[in-house]
Amino acid sequence: MKAALLHAPGTPLSIEQVQVSKPGPREVLIRTRACGACHSDLHFIDGAYPTPLPAIPGHEAAGVVEAVGEDVTAVKPGDHVVTCFSAYCGRCEYCVTGRLSLCTDAATKRRKGEAPRVALEGAPIHQLLNVGGYAEQLLVHENGCVAISPDMPFDRAALMGCAVVTGAGAVLNTAKLAAGEDVAVIGCGGIGLAAVNGARIAGARHIVAIDPVPAKRALAERLGATATFAPDSERLREAVVELTKGGVHHAIEAVGRISAGELALSLLRRGGTATIVGMMPLTERLSIGAIDLLAEKRVQGCLMGSNRFPLDIPRLADFYLAGRLDLDALIAERIPLADVNCAIDTLRTGEAARSVIVFD
Repeated sequence: MKAALLHAPGTPLSIEQVQVSKPGPREVLIRTRACGACHSDLHFIDGAYPTPLPAIPGHEAAGVVEAVGEDVTAVKPGDHVVTCFSAYCGRCEYCVTGRLSLCTDAATKRRKGEAPRVALEGAPIHQLLNVGGYAEQLLVHENGCVAISPDMPFDRAALMGCAVVTGAGAVLNTAKLAAGEDVAVIGCGGIGLAAVNGARIAGARHIVAIDPVPAKRALAERLGATATFAPDSERLREAVVELTKGGVHHAIEAVGRISAGELALSLLRRGGTATIVGMMPLTERLSIGAIDLLAEKRVQGCLMGSNRFPLDIPRLADFYLAGRLDLDALIAERIPLADVNCAIDTLRTGEAARSVIVFD
């Protein structure tokens, strides 16, 4: 099969022929139909986050099940599925307490000494974030994918595997925003826009979207934002505090910068919570001041929207099919695998919400 390989940090991906193994016990072979280009991939491609190389990037994908291994019960050949990189074992402390996205059990991977799932001339190829979606086929553990309605378009379904389950999940699962509360979303890429849409679904009163790109602010308004600002707007904090009569109950940071985290904290009312979703530089620290602690403000992390993806992704698909979740607005362009490096360059500019790689 064809796949886009990363051989060294900061270098272009190369389209090469690689070998995919037959599905083993509890494994699922998927024919890829679409895969989003997520900014999280860029952290690994550019070397900001370490990963084994060579690797196939891409982690929000959708496709059709081609074959299954022994003991697979969750899906069957012909099913339309979405992958999710937070593959879970189902038996550890995190799984049995409902925090599937925090599972790190190695049971979902092939054991040391076994043939790799994907190889190049016999040498193992790392599937970035358990998926490796920039490829014509995917071989994953059955707990790394979930069946969805066949009515769901593949290009929009792919986005649910990361951007949507993360952004909407940050609001619904991590922040647990209640109807009538106010929220600010900082950063209107795919994840931030999904957070805006999730806040609308949850019944937020004021939804404040903050982004430097006018086109993204316009998208946020389409998805439910009631007010939008550029981050360098004069008297930004004062305007938000006046609008919400004291500050927001929740601030969702979806950029991955310390300055965005600090802005999130500054927009909170007393007792408010800042939820940090973006992948910040590994060497940096976000601090909270003593006066904020005395005001009972909180900062919390968020991994993949604290998802329980076997439940969340099919529900999100139902929201889309019912017209309550707008995924059409998130897709800026649809491109073939051969143009994957153009999508990576687009990620670096930050101008577009999502590029989606589509496969024949």
